[in-house]
Amino acid sequence: MKSGGPKVFIPAVLLIGAAVGSVWVIFGQFQSRDGSNKNGKTSRPVPVEVAQIQRRPIALQRTFSGELEALAEFVVAPKVSGRVERVIVNIGDTVKRGRVVAELDNDEYVQAVAQAQADLLVARAKLSEAKSALEIANREFKRTESLLKRGIASDSEFDAARQDQLAKQAQLKVAAAQVTKAESSLETANIRLGYTKVTAGWTGGGEHRVVAERYVDEGQTVAANAPLLLIVELHPIVGVFFVTERDYAYLKPGQLVSLTTDAYPGDQYTGRIDRIAPVFRKSTRQARIEMTIDNPQHRLKPGMFIRATVVLAQVPEATIVPEQALTIRDDKSGVFIVSEDERSVAWREVKVGIREGDRVQVEGEGLSGRVVTLGQQLVDDGSPITIPAEQNKTAAGREKVNPQ
Repeated sequence: MKSGGPKVFIPAVLLIGAAVGSVWVIFGQFQSRDGSNKNGKTSRPVPVEVAQIQRRPIALQRTFSGELEALAEFVVAPKVSGRVERVIVNIGDTVKRGRVVAELDNDEYVQAVAQAQADLLVARAKLSEAKSALEIANREFKRTESLLKRGIASDSEFDAARQDQLAKQAQLKVAAAQVTKAESSLETANIRLGYTKVTAGWTGGGEHRVVAERYVDEGQTVAANAPLLLIVELHPIVGVFFVTERDYAYLKPGQLVSLTTDAYPGDQYTGRIDRIAPVFRKSTRQARIEMTIDNPQHRLKPGMFIRATVVLAQVPEATIVPEQALTIRDDKSGVFIVSEDERSVAWREVKVGIREGDRVQVEGEGLSGRVVTLGQQLVDDGSPITIPAEQNKTAAGREKVNPQ
């Protein structure tokens, strides 16, 4: 048994040594696959994708949903009540300012005019009678005054003549007032008769508008000021959208807006911001923006939905990189710039500006050449990289087509 001890010990030592060697080999392989050393630096080149840094204009755009409204609306309503005899226009008709658009039954108002004319004749007759009576009273007063001077008439007779003269003067004034009243009543009756012909008498704006709504038909009885028609002005037309505080400060009167509609998806229209609400609605925390849009052919209609695209800000010459190139390190935004020999990368902190689609404006030092767009999570400042040959050919071709 004593002689067998060393034979058992030697194989055990060999087994332990082999196990340690295997662990060391496996660790070495893992370390080489990971490509990192103790300091966390990449020891093997990391394959990455890159893109060219561009210098070109960039714009901050926003697209808002909104709707169209008529520039002006005029509700046609009669000033008197009556039965509708005729509506001359219909929806879609063009109406000129002052045109008669509806007529009411006027029999009652014609009769009122005749009555007023008769009352005026009576008042004028009474006025003529009062004038004659005053002339007689004047002559009697003068005769009595002459007799009084000669001592023939008494003072009481003179006073009676004077009193009669004053009474006739008062009666003449009353008769004249009654004539004026009768003339006014006749004028009023004629005006009310005229109201039976309902006109589209709007003020301001253009001379022509379009009928948007018709509320009554012939034969209906309507009250005074009841709406008959809605007439709107379509050229120009108004576009309305709402903005939040984030975009409000960028907008100003006179700014141009590009518009599209579902009705005419292939057409673009241009609007101009005219009015910006000075307050925000409490319910939505948004402000109303109104713009004017030329609409000479009346293709755009009130109530249509629109998409309004506004250029809020623009930079004529900006440094632009793909948005996916942005990387966050230590809570700071930056990009990895490819070295001239394309074997390593350098970290550059940037300030992010305008975003336009998948491109973004950046500001910082040393921003030229190409940036890493894929694989930047595996590299650090100074890390070695490798760029696939296929992408290098593609990038070179792009540079020839779009030289900076």
